[in-house]
Amino acid sequence: MPHLQAATATVDDVVAALDRDGFAIVEGVLSPEEVQQKRDDLIGVLKATPTGRNDFEGFKTQRIYNIFAKTRAFDGPATHPLILGVLDKMLGHYQLSAPVGISIGPGETAQVLHTDDGVYPVPRPHAEMVMNTMWPLDPFTKANGATRAIAGSHAWTDRRPAESDLLSYAEMPAGSVMFFRGSLFHGGGANTTDRPRLGVILEYCASWLRPQENHVIGVPKAVVRTLEPRLQELLGYNVHPPFLGNVDGRHPRKFLDD
Repeated sequence: MPHLQAATATVDDVVAALDRDGFAIVEGVLSPEEVQQKRDDLIGVLKATPTGRNDFEGFKTQRIYNIFAKTRAFDGPATHPLILGVLDKMLGHYQLSAPVGISIGPGETAQVLHTDDGVYPVPRPHAEMVMNTMWPLDPFTKANGATRAIAGSHAWTDRRPAESDLLSYAEMPAGSVMFFRGSLFHGGGANTTDRPRLGVILEYCASWLRPQENHVIGVPKAVVRTLEPRLQELLGYNVHPPFLGNVDGRHPRKFLDD
């Protein structure tokens, strides 16, 4: 899995890899200081976070849902210029769908391979509806549960993963970001180490779709008022042209101060 470098990677570089493989990794997007700050913040949130309720969530995995109501650590990454540039090319108009902090605990088993756009009842092939970014706050290794993916599976139309399919492991240093298409078959890896592996997935979907998580209800309006306008739009206070998402004929952001 070739890696790009944040100092030189362009939007077109990332999009080319997404078209070819369905995923791309860019190293060095966050500094070591930023990684430590965000990691410390999320560790605090994890103290009050339960483990998963089923095999998909992971019985030994903690998931921080409604993350933008609980921490400001990922406001910047959510609107990073490289991220938005890729999303502009891949989705056009978009919003956050399922942003989740994920701490895969020791002894966790591998997650079933799946596509993140599979929650929508739309047959393949279809225009891209979902784009993801995975942010490691610990080094991701094959041993500690690095995301597994099948290169090129985003182009499949009528098949499921088989044992013979070659898996790629998204091994990458903390501070990187992995882009992957919602149509790519992937899953969290097994953690065979004695330490948890922490990362954050920021999932985006086309703004004409209902997001997986209802941020308009989940993130208090008092919090949303303090955020920059672009992040407010990503949290659901947006309009997909010509008028999807309007409130009483107006842009929903105008109602934040009502």
